[in-house]
Amino acid sequence: MTAAAIPAATRRAVPRWLAEGRALPVAAVLAVLLVVWYAASVWLNEPQSREQLDRAGAPWTAADLVAHAWSMERPVLPAPHQIGVELYESVLNRPIDSRRSLVYHAQVTLSATLAGFAIGVALGILLAIGIVHLRTLDRSLMPWIIASQTIPILAIAPMVVVVLGNLGFTGLLPKAVISGYLSFFPVTIGMVKGLRSPDPLQLDLMRTYSADRAQVFAKLRWPAAVGFLFPSLKVAIALALVGAIVAELPTGAQAGLGARLLTGSYYGQTVQIWAALLMASFLAMLVVGAVGLAERAAVRLRGGRL
Repeated sequence: MTAAAIPAATRRAVPRWLAEGRALPVAAVLAVLLVVWYAASVWLNEPQSREQLDRAGAPWTAADLVAHAWSMERPVLPAPHQIGVELYESVLNRPIDSRRSLVYHAQVTLSATLAGFAIGVALGILLAIGIVHLRTLDRSLMPWIIASQTIPILAIAPMVVVVLGNLGFTGLLPKAVISGYLSFFPVTIGMVKGLRSPDPLQLDLMRTYSADRAQVFAKLRWPAAVGFLFPSLKVAIALALVGAIVAELPTGAQAGLGARLLTGSYYGQTVQIWAALLMASFLAMLVVGAVGLAERAAVRLRGGRL
């Protein structure tokens, strides 16, 4: 069924991706992924399961082996239903202020993500404006901005934590700085491209009107750059979340998704690790979706349509 054959009232009542028939491919991919995941969990957990069943001394069958592989307390690869149970327990059955709640840890990581995202966006836009308007910065600064992203964040994070800690800055700020370090790059590159996107004829027209740099920026360059800004923001906020999680590892944080991952690795709680990873994925979809909503609002304010 095509989108044209669906009544208008129905299209308004259901999500666009469902009304246009895109639900089936998504469901098919999820089904294949679940089948492969369950099969992989049996394959990876089979040696431990076989050993534990043999140790029990009772006869067992292949069905017993599969059931045991899907119910181990510390599996190599947890089955999807085990992760679902852990998410249910740690999200819905724990108080939000409890350290055993994934919502609590997600809030801590989200605060560092948003702070780092704000730092990265502000720095990226300022650098882009300087690079576009000053040729010296374009030639001297842009190569270093590109080179900065070749340094592994895992190598920088401990140094940032130590330096800022010696200066008396602990807690949120070091994580925000590391998060901002990752997120400023796509904003800078996207805004440089956007601010340079106006046609030379348009720039010449502004000069014939005796417009100064500020007027050219406000009335021509910035409106042209908005279309490049929001795609960059979506990448930047995803990187900010990665930076916040990575920053929680060397800081020895007691809260946050990174701390949850670290604790799970220390004690071999693979189910906890996978639940934290899925929670991080949900958080990433939430923040990227929020940027998408902001983009839609900005487009409507400018009189456009998506």
